[in-house]
Amino acid sequence: MTYDILIKNFLKYLELERGVSAHTLRAYELDLREFVEYCPAEPAQVDMIDIRGFISNRIMGGQKKSTVSRKLATLRSFFNYLYQEGIVKINQAKLVPAPKTPKPLPNFLSVDDAFKLVQTPEGIGLIPVRDRALLELLYSSGLRVSEVAGLTVDDINLREGLVKARGKGKKERIVPVGGKAADALKSYLIERMLFKKKKSAAGGEAAFFLNRNGGRLTDRQIRRIVVKYARILGITGQIGPHTLRHTFATHLLVGGADLRSIQEMLGHSSLSTTQKYTHLDIGHLLDVYDKAHPFGEKASQE
Repeated sequence: MTYDILIKNFLKYLELERGVSAHTLRAYELDLREFVEYCPAEPAQVDMIDIRGFISNRIMGGQKKSTVSRKLATLRSFFNYLYQEGIVKINQAKLVPAPKTPKPLPNFLSVDDAFKLVQTPEGIGLIPVRDRALLELLYSSGLRVSEVAGLTVDDINLREGLVKARGKGKKERIVPVGGKAADALKSYLIERMLFKKKKSAAGGEAAFFLNRNGGRLTDRQIRRIVVKYARILGITGQIGPHTLRHTFATHLLVGGADLRSIQEMLGHSSLSTTQKYTHLDIGHLLDVYDKAHPFGEKASQE
């Protein structure tokens, strides 16, 4: 069986059985094509040395370690599939250690900046009211940008203050939203209804967040909206919907929420993914100590 057929079957398996997104499928295919070009041997003939050579070659070629780690993860998944199908006797990729990569702490906003950001959109009409509701929801719920873009009207339960999100692998979860976010969503629903009635727009009927043409707001458009208001506020550096997701998690942890609850709300499949926020919390505590304790670094300088 040729690599073309094996890769096609593997991608179909990921799509149908694992619910992998189209974007991820494209990345998997590119990684596998790259490996086959480097090592065209039959899958059963591929050994750990071949895979280690591929990984080293990519790093020596200037690719980031994080990118190479992703390629190794792709190979591990692919050869595991081949093992399950009886095509190879062992998953050789599983024996290859991933290159060590630095783990930068996620970016997040201060409480003041987060409050100012969600309050920046002003005015009446669909666009400013929508943008206010969008920012409030991102900060209040910690939803991924793809989850927000995919929301439908039926996913919003304002009476209970809940939102149904569809996360990675099409897994659904229920996420609470705060009172201010719920109020902003109510205002937007009114503007949305008036807009639909005025435009008689048929497109995007089920979509919750609409663009100015009446269609569904896309991931990219949501990112542009977040950046737009951050720049208006004077926030510099990298910022986007994911920044608000990190901000949501960090503020919950600093406020005393337990990791399991945060894991559930963020939709993380593993608690280890959520644990990175403990480092942020420690940084916050150290900052408070430095400012408040008589022997703290900043206090001693005053």
